[in-house]
Amino acid sequence: MGMTENDSQSPKRRRRRRSRRRGSGNQSGTAQTQQKQSGEQKAPQQKSDGEQKPQQGRRRNSRRRPQRNPQKSQHRSPNRAQQNNRMVTRDETSAGGLVVSGLAEAVNDAGEVDLSRIYVALIGRLDRRGRLLWSMPKGHVEPGEDRRATAEREVWEETGVHGETFADLGVIDYWFVSEGVRIHKTVHHHLLRFIDGDLNDEDPEVTEVAWIPVSELIEHLAYADERKLARTAHDLLPDLAREEKAAGRATPR
Repeated sequence: MGMTENDSQSPKRRRRRRSRRRGSGNQSGTAQTQQKQSGEQKAPQQKSDGEQKPQQGRRRNSRRRPQRNPQKSQHRSPNRAQQNNRMVTRDETSAGGLVVSGLAEAVNDAGEVDLSRIYVALIGRLDRRGRLLWSMPKGHVEPGEDRRATAEREVWEETGVHGETFADLGVIDYWFVSEGVRIHKTVHHHLLRFIDGDLNDEDPEVTEVAWIPVSELIEHLAYADERKLARTAHDLLPDLAREEKAAGRATPR
């Protein structure tokens, strides 16, 4: 039998109708899925305010901090400044200085002084880091002892060299704490003329002893206060050396 035009078009129409039905079914299913998701997302909003739980990480501590009692705060332990004020304070006095060798020999015929030919004795001590720190010999003044006599005694005990004081160099003072006591120490420094003796480090508190040229004295000293005294020595020693030569004094060998 022959196929008419209607017959030839009917299968296409049926396919289109089926595809439309299928598409409408998918759209309805998608809509239902979105409704379910939207319903799930909106579900927490339906809870009452009393049933809502706080978000994580924002919990508040229901316990209240106790209020400070102003009367108790006034009775707290004193701060460090108050403790330092209450700390026992003690004054101490020491004396020492530089024993000088080669004064007269450092002056030439023209009256010029070569500081590299003048030597002074310094002591070296190791600090906690193992560094060797150079300083001037000094020690405590005994009761009834003259400061110049103390300087001569301490120089001999710490260097092994005997010297005679012939000029004042200067005074320094500083504070430190020892065994819970604040100590104010004053140290009187003198210049000593070399008499005799050989350098030694027999003092247990001394690590090393050495003759240092006055021209290198400032850079050797570890402490700023003593470096200031070394500058004073630079100014005093040229005139003192000329006086030693004029008096006919020579350094013992």
